[in-house]
Amino acid sequence: MDRGTIVMGAGLAGLSSAYLLSRSGRNVVVIEADPAVGGLSKTIVWGEFRFDLGGHRFLTKNREVEEFVKEILDREFLIVHRKSKIYMYKRFFDYPLRVSNAIFGLGLATTIKAISDYTKERIKAFCIPSDGLSLEDWVVSNFGRTLFNIYFKDYSEKVWGIECRRISQEWVAQRIRGLSLGKAIKNAIFRFTGKDIATLADTFIYPPNGIGEISERLREAIERRDRIFTETRIERLHHRDSVIRSVTTNNCNHREDIEGSHFISSIPLTELVRILDPPPPDEIMDAVSRLRYRDLVIVTIMINRERITDLTWLYLPEKDMPIGRIHEPKNWSERMAPEGKTHLVCEYFCFKGDEIWNKDDEELVSNTILQLERINLINRNEVVDACVLRIPKAYPLFEVGYNEPYERVMEYLSNFKNLHVIGRGGRFRYYNMDHAIESGIEAAKKVMDS
Repeated sequence: MDRGTIVMGAGLAGLSSAYLLSRSGRNVVVIEADPAVGGLSKTIVWGEFRFDLGGHRFLTKNREVEEFVKEILDREFLIVHRKSKIYMYKRFFDYPLRVSNAIFGLGLATTIKAISDYTKERIKAFCIPSDGLSLEDWVVSNFGRTLFNIYFKDYSEKVWGIECRRISQEWVAQRIRGLSLGKAIKNAIFRFTGKDIATLADTFIYPPNGIGEISERLREAIERRDRIFTETRIERLHHRDSVIRSVTTNNCNHREDIEGSHFISSIPLTELVRILDPPPPDEIMDAVSRLRYRDLVIVTIMINRERITDLTWLYLPEKDMPIGRIHEPKNWSERMAPEGKTHLVCEYFCFKGDEIWNKDDEELVSNTILQLERINLINRNEVVDACVLRIPKAYPLFEVGYNEPYERVMEYLSNFKNLHVIGRGGRFRYYNMDHAIESGIEAAKKVMDS
């Protein structure tokens, strides 16, 4: 039986596609491996506490996407003012940069050296355009060697698990496109809003009950007329004559073949290729084996105190601090924790199977509490509960040279006339929420126009 459009993956990209198709009267089926929808943009409910899988802010320059989200939320949202800091050298540094903070934090001599390095690099770039390939090349060219060593090197290597010279510059150029030391200093002195540079944005939209509220609203709307199957894995994606014909699903060992006219995939790109039946040629399988993802462990510590910080994010770049980033959900919305209590969400960037990933929950919680005590954020006797979550394939890993196998895989997939690949994991792109939603909207429009 033809179910219309089959959407594989119920993250924001997949749900956005399914919502538009369902609203237009098209038949749609959504298949999701997890028990809940939302993917990386879900909100976890843990007793009286709520928290996201890392802090997820919504901001966009795309008016259509902005209106889409506001409509889904019935215009019930908060405007949160961003306040972030970097903790290193036993000091807190403002992020984005404030000149006075940088001078008094790093010392005048280091600041002068940083500006001197930056000036040399800009002159060098003007005379000899850089053909650098790595994150290190890009940052040194745009900020200078001193600031690269201080602010970028250790944190980037902590996030990605490889040396900066092996990280493709495409990632950093995408994430902080348009930002240079000059613009950072201009922002620091004149405090412009940074609306054109997402890294510097001062405010963002946030649902009162957590970012997962967007996904839950989408789910409710879809299920008024169509089906979402959770805890259901896709085992095979059957094709013939350059057309996807059906999927084989597995829910608690109950297998079912579902036919469709269009297939929209937001599942990890590597998984999509590996479930194709018949399988792709060997050169495509080889290419996809060269694409990797970075995984994430989240340890949330619930604390018997009204508030710990006034920050939206706290970045921890130093190598002797295993935690990479912390956020306090109550600073995003008061509803995220009960009165008189708060919680800190601590992110560990890792690879599945490494030392961090394999630590048992009790050890992870104990180590996290110890690290939070080290930087004087909490006392152990304040802790009332904790939660550990492991999130595989959280970020596509852009290694130098990844683009050639990536393009080969995408070119192969483009041969399937009714397959639409969307989302961060699906397209192997470091999409923010708005870009993920945008990719889902675009796929839905293509289906409706076909």
